Amino acid sequence: MPSESAPRFGRELRATATLALPLVLGHVSTGLINFVDNVIAGHHGTRTLASVTVGTALLWLPMMVPIGTLIALTASVSQLDGAGRRHEIAPLFRQALWLGLGLGLLMFAFLSAVPLALGAFGIATDIIPGATAFSHAVRWGVPALTLFFCMRYLSEGLHWTLPTMLLGFGGLAVLAPLGYVLTFGVGPLPEMGAAGLGAASATVMWLQALGFALYLWRSARFAPLGLFAHLEWPRWRVIASLLATGLPIGVTVLMEGGLFIATALLIARLGEVPAAAHQIAINVSALCFMVPMGLAEATTVRVGHALGAGDPAGVRRAARAGYAIVLATQLCSAVVLLLGHDAIVAVYTRDVAVAALASTLLLYAAAFQFPDGIQVMSAGSLRGLRDTRVPMFLAMAAYWGLGMPLGAGLGLGLGWGPQGMWAGLIVGLSAAAVLMGWRLSWRLNRLPLPVAAPGGTLTSGA
Repeated sequence: MPSESAPRFGRELRATATLALPLVLGHVSTGLINFVDNVIAGHHGTRTLASVTVGTALLWLPMMVPIGTLIALTASVSQLDGAGRRHEIAPLFRQALWLGLGLGLLMFAFLSAVPLALGAFGIATDIIPGATAFSHAVRWGVPALTLFFCMRYLSEGLHWTLPTMLLGFGGLAVLAPLGYVLTFGVGPLPEMGAAGLGAASATVMWLQALGFALYLWRSARFAPLGLFAHLEWPRWRVIASLLATGLPIGVTVLMEGGLFIATALLIARLGEVPAAAHQIAINVSALCFMVPMGLAEATTVRVGHALGAGDPAGVRRAARAGYAIVLATQLCSAVVLLLGHDAIVAVYTRDVAVAALASTLLLYAAAFQFPDGIQVMSAGSLRGLRDTRVPMFLAMAAYWGLGMPLGAGLGLGLGWGPQGMWAGLIVGLSAAAVLMGWRLSWRLNRLPLPVAAPGGTLTSGA
């Protein structure tokens, strides 16, 4: 990097880090919610933990599509803001709410029906009742969750990430006692097991959504936008435009998230101990992933804002700053997992067999910290550039053309068990890191790129 650009790069590093910190903490709070779920379930019993493992997989596997689809709102809002077209943000946001509500209702229907078919997937029969109970309880909160993400992505697109953090930790403060009470039963309240955790999670989802809506309505920061100035019926052209840009992002997120969740479902076929050990290791890995995910979202905003302002050099600086920070954070995560894997597992369970296997899997998690950080940062920068279709196919090839077949072949075909499945994760993430990094480099070398088009819709890369 030329010396004259070093001060600007330093300012970009600080801007990205400042924007990302509340996002990272917000994601960590979300990961801690899953941590609380798993600790409560693990202390209730190995079967409860295994049931929550499968139920969580059934929730988050399809949820990847709505979350990824709605994240297109972040880049759209940041580009409109950068282009000085703030008056177009509120109409776009209201259409995103309709889209979020529709996706939430589809998810409700999915969680109502799919758990009834768990036996056909070869899930151990003693896990099915608890997994079904968890899914049927948590489904009531899913429409609130999709609306929450609409509000969150709007706020983040305007460089205001503090609500994500505060509402995340607020939800955690409610879930911990409520989840314990409903799982174990206290006083007149019956012991509900896995269903209790699902009900507690659904309650928290509604509280967070209502809290965010109240904040946007009353906050002076958002008052000039007129977000809730009037009711606006669905405008299918705008919703279709959001879907055209966002759905490839949703599928891309699904490709990676689905790799992990499908791995959980396959390992669940091996019994309670492998399923419980995998859930512990994947929960720790997910907590680590919260950091690069938050950094990637902040980079999406910085890249999108620079693009909207017509600043190609700013786009490049934003992408490079994101890479610099994420490489440092992933080094820290890898070291923590390598040195502290036994101590981390001890927090989750007292079962010796589960602890031994989970500790081994955390060593595999340490191995994929760098490729995981690189691929998510590349994908975040590409979202800021509105490049969504090609990354979708690259993710598909890396995760499902390579990672999953290899993991299934080693883990189930050759009998390596969970270790073989996790080897497939490492290969899939490494391939994604190479492919996404190549795509981002190719796009950055071809700046300047198209900016926001009239009406709030934005073009995506070919």
